[in-house]
Amino acid sequence: MLGQRARNDLSEKDVRGLEEAARAVVEIHHALSDWMRIGVTVAQIDDEVGQLLKQLNSTSCFHRYKAGRYPPFPSQACLSVNDCIVHGTAWTHKAPLQAGDLLKIDIGVRKNNWIGDAAWTYSFAQPTEEVRRLMECGKESLARGMRALQPGDKLLEWAKAVQGHVEGECGFHLVVGLGGHGYGRRLHADPWVSNVLPTAQTPWPDAHKRCLPGMTLAVEPMLAIGTGRTKETPGDWPIYTADGSMAVHYEADVLITEDGPRDLTAGLSDVNDVIDR
Repeated sequence: MLGQRARNDLSEKDVRGLEEAARAVVEIHHALSDWMRIGVTVAQIDDEVGQLLKQLNSTSCFHRYKAGRYPPFPSQACLSVNDCIVHGTAWTHKAPLQAGDLLKIDIGVRKNNWIGDAAWTYSFAQPTEEVRRLMECGKESLARGMRALQPGDKLLEWAKAVQGHVEGECGFHLVVGLGGHGYGRRLHADPWVSNVLPTAQTPWPDAHKRCLPGMTLAVEPMLAIGTGRTKETPGDWPIYTADGSMAVHYEADVLITEDGPRDLTAGLSDVNDVIDR
């Protein structure tokens, strides 16, 4: 099926496991897009994610996840509204979602001991012209970045493609200090995948690691209208833009093969990202 041998000896069965987990993430995003309405609450969306996970014989790999100084993550999904970039919980935003709100939904699935992890951004009612440009910029940066993940090339080619589009062509800001990661049977693994090129102020030790067949990466541009700087409450999960400007988040699961990168979550590009009912 693959036509190539994985560097870390992924078997055909392993690849099927990765595919199934990624497919579950895509199915949940499509189901949520069909189900969501203006006026729904983030808590209701989180409950729906839990029900969809059960229907797919899978569980959330985010729920009760523990990282560093943070308490166990309390929600089924990361649900981040407007200036909340990532890691919003079911109770971060209590008001019903209204026209003009921008919701980032990050779904993490554990299915048959394999992980799927991908995010998409949804506008409630038609977005403003600026927010639509931000959304399209995020999607295009993800696509360009994935194409840059060629076997044998360095990871920094990803950041060149993403940063060149977001900041060089679109004039928006990539969020500094947040990025993608390896994954597979665990949610987070090496390498770390920065969205910006390394500098003295923002070092990236993994930048010169090469993409090798069998590598699995969850890559995720996060960008904002006004700034790449963030603010957060110590010990709490949500991360916000420092200036309160709108942010988007897009994430895909990629398998590096000898023939090039393969987007395991390709079906996300077809999801309806405007909730106008």
